[in-house]
Formats: sequence, structure tokens, C-alpha cells
Amino acid sequence: MGGHLYALDFDGVLCDSCGESSLSAVKAAKLRWPWVFELVDATMEGWIVEQMYTLRPVVETGYENLLLVRLLVEILVPSARHSSVSEGLSVQEILENWLKLKPTIMSEWNEDRDSLVDLFGRIRDDWIENDLPGWIGANRFYPGTADALKFSSSEIYIVTTKQGRFAEALLKELAGIEIPSERIYGLGTGPKVKVLQQLQQMPQHQGLTLHFIEDRLATLKNVIKEPALERWNLYLVNWGYNTPKEREEASDISRVKVIDLSDFSRNLK
Repeated sequence: MGGHLYALDFDGVLCDSCGESSLSAVKAAKLRWPWVFELVDATMEGWIVEQMYTLRPVVETGYENLLLVRLLVEILVPSARHSSVSEGLSVQEILENWLKLKPTIMSEWNEDRDSLVDLFGRIRDDWIENDLPGWIGANRFYPGTADALKFSSSEIYIVTTKQGRFAEALLKELAGIEIPSERIYGLGTGPKVKVLQQLQQMPQHQGLTLHFIEDRLATLKNVIKEPALERWNLYLVNWGYNTPKEREEASDISRVKVIDLSDFSRNLK
């Protein structure tokens, strides 16, 4: 047997969803914390959405967008501050210290992950139901990625922290690609390292060359830590939600290959 299996991250590899996720996060944050947004005008809101493009590399799971939006409001509006970390905080400091900041603000705001995940999903569902073209239009596929998927002769799986129904909808509505739902491992299907273990253990995948393409270096590092996943070829894309510093670091890791869009299209076909 021969052939190739590609496990692909979605946001930051196939789809640039930062515009949609930022707008959805603002809508959800307004519902969750209406008192925080009382002094936020349209200009401030525009600034917040702009900063989310800078901060997108720290987001592992969608609900974190809500936390970032509220934290940006606290930076802008002193009277809205309910955390000990927001005073004097810069966007760059959030980018560099998010893993330390997140548990602090979650605790100080008395928030729980599951409620935020549920709210973020409901906001997106409502947007899709009431304005599907608007929701679709707030996303875009990176150049060449949709065609690479359409014409690939490899086994393709989507492995993402995005809720699977949204990835499936975007593939169908924006790219014209129908990937069976059982090939989309979204939020709730377990950590990516566990999904990769499942995929490589499936009888139909024995003998295939395994490839995992990501835009988050931290995720690839987690794979490297697992001896059982040594068969996977690992790739970090240079167009997704990562930083020049992360790409430079990745270039020094022997298991990881940094690729560009042309590499992606060529390999997948």
C-alpha cells in the first residue's frame, strides 16, 4: 500500500477567519458583558477589531476571542476594568504573555470555558441563520488552498479546534467542497494529539505516509513530545496565525518543515 494522508488544521491553514471570529466575538462579548461596552463607541470598536488581527496567533480555541475583546476594552476604558492586569497593558504584552494572562482574567471575571464556548457558537449560529452571505463573506480561503483540496488524491482530514459544523459550512459554501462530517475532527473530539493517534491507528490508514499541517507551533511541539506520533511529518505554514519569531524557531526544529502556499498546493496534489 502507498499514498498519503493529510491532517489539516482549518483556521490559519485553509481559511482566514479572523474577520468573522473577531466580529462574532464582539457580538458575543456585548451580550455577555453589556455593562463593559456602555462606553465603547464605533471608533473604539473598530480599533478592537483591528487589534484582533495582531492578537490572533495566541488564540487556540474560539472562545478566547471573547476574552481578548473584553481585555482590549479594559485597556481603552479605565472605568470598565475588572481585572488586575489590564492597567498599562499593551497589545504586544498580551501577545507575549497570553498563557499567563488568560487564567488570571478568567478567574477575576468569574468566567467558565464551557459557557463562553456555547455563547460563541450560538452567536455564529444566529449570524448564519439570519445572514448566511454576510457570515460567509467575513471569511476567505487562502489562495490556492481550496483548489488543492478539490484536486488532491490524498486522504484528507480536518483537525481543528473550531466547532466542526462551522468548518463544514465554510468548506461547502465558500469553497464548494464537501468533506464528510466524519472526516472533520472539530472542537469536542479531543486534543489534536489524540486525534492524530486515532487516525494513524485506523486499519485503512496502514501503509500511508502521514502529514500534519498546522499554523500553531505550540501544537506541533505537543506532537513532537509524543513518541507514538513519530511517524507524522510535521509542517508549519508561513501564512497563518503565527509570528516571525515562531517561524524562525520552527526552522531550527528538525521535525518541523516551514512551508509556503506553493509548497502546500504542490504537496497536497
